[in-house]
Amino acid sequence: MTDLVIALRRLSHGADLPLPAYATPGSAGLDLVAALDVPVELPPGGRALIPTGLAMALPEGYEAQIRPRSGLALKHGITVLNAPGTVDSDYRGEVSVLLVNHGDRPVRIARGERIAQLVVAPVTRVAWREQTTLDDTERGAGGYGSTGRGGKAS
Repeated sequence: MTDLVIALRRLSHGADLPLPAYATPGSAGLDLVAALDVPVELPPGGRALIPTGLAMALPEGYEAQIRPRSGLALKHGITVLNAPGTVDSDYRGEVSVLLVNHGDRPVRIARGERIAQLVVAPVTRVAWREQTTLDDTERGAGGYGSTGRGGKAS
């Protein structure tokens, strides 16, 4: 497997923090850490935009998805509010993570804490072909819950 090379810039408030890294050889996501000057306390139901101290230049045809960390979600109810967040290939600003506390207790986010995962993925561009009808399938127009035990959703 060949590594995709991505230009990355550390911002001054993240200069001493580790670069995003894979926790294990089989990890799909790179860990992002908080580049906070002072800790942020997220109350239950609260949300905050957490800086990473990083900017990047993704190659055209790629995106970076910002996803929750399962440990934060399980232990504290912390997740990425707009999961997955998308970093587009033409964005050059700081990558930040929008966290929300769905738990029942306040959670403190500190400098250097792993807050999210970053997954880089290819982007498929589409071209629409408008039609008056679509091909038939067994599912048809069955939506929400229609493939479960209860049959078609009501």
